[in-house]
Amino acid sequence: MALSTPSRFDHAEGKVARTIEQQTAKLPSDTFLWAAGVSIAVSAALQAMGNRHASVFVGQWAPTLLILGLYNKLVKQFGSDSLDSHVER
Repeated sequence: MALSTPSRFDHAEGKVARTIEQQTAKLPSDTFLWAAGVSIAVSAALQAMGNRHASVFVGQWAPTLLILGLYNKLVKQFGSDSLDSHVER
């Protein structure tokens, strides 16, 4: 029993995903890197001021922002724009 691997053109993105990709592609990739750095700095400052809970909360934003930056970068390189010429809307 062999498993078939789906082709890159077997599916199309929905309207919501396409809209999100179009909007996030407008942002420079380093925006998310700077936002993550600011999150880390604010977290460190809150920790130094003794506000541990707020420090942990803000510090947890950094990985999320970095993943959003990765998504942004991938959308710019491999987003649904490359499929639009092959799939009808």
